[in-house]
Amino acid sequence: MNLIFRLLTVAVAAIVAAWRGRRAGLLDPSALRFRVWPTDLDINLHMTNARYFSVMDLGRTDLMIRVGLGPAILRNRWQPVLGGATIRYRRSLRPFQRFTLVSRVLCWDDKYIFIEHRMETRGGLAALAVVQGAFVGATGVVAPAEVLAVLGTTAASPPIPDAVAALRGQALSAIA
Repeated sequence: MNLIFRLLTVAVAAIVAAWRGRRAGLLDPSALRFRVWPTDLDINLHMTNARYFSVMDLGRTDLMIRVGLGPAILRNRWQPVLGGATIRYRRSLRPFQRFTLVSRVLCWDDKYIFIEHRMETRGGLAALAVVQGAFVGATGVVAPAEVLAVLGTTAASPPIPDAVAALRGQALSAIA
C-alpha cells in the first residue's frame, strides 16, 4: 500500500509540474524526498535492499514524466524495463529517517539509457546505483535515438562513465 501511495504522489506531482510548463531537460536531475516507513524495514530494522530498487522506480517514473515522455509512452504502449543494475550501499537508512533520491540520465548507447540514482541523507550518501534501462514496444527494444526524437532532440550522449562501462560488460570497475 505504501508503494502505491508513493507512486501516485510522485506521478501526480510530476504531471502537474509538466502541465504547468516546468518540464525538465533530459540531463536534468530529479530530486524526490522520502521517509523510511515501518513497511520499508527488514529484520535488521533498516530499509530492506529490495525497497531501494522500488524507490528508484519512482525516480525513473518522475524523470520520464518530467522530461515529457508520458504521452509517448502511453501512445506507443512503450514499457520501461531494466536490463541491469549495480548498487553500492554506503549507510543504512533507519526507521523514519528522511532521505532524498536524486536520479539523472548519465548517457545512452544504441540500445540502453543509463541512469544514476543517489540516495542521500544529512549524513551523506546512503546508496548509489547505476541502472541500464530501455523501452520495449510492440516490435522490441525502442532505440534511444527514437526516444530522443519524441523529445525533439538528436543530442549526442555524454561520455560513458566507468560505472556504465562496467554495467555494459566492457570493464570491471566499482562505482563510487
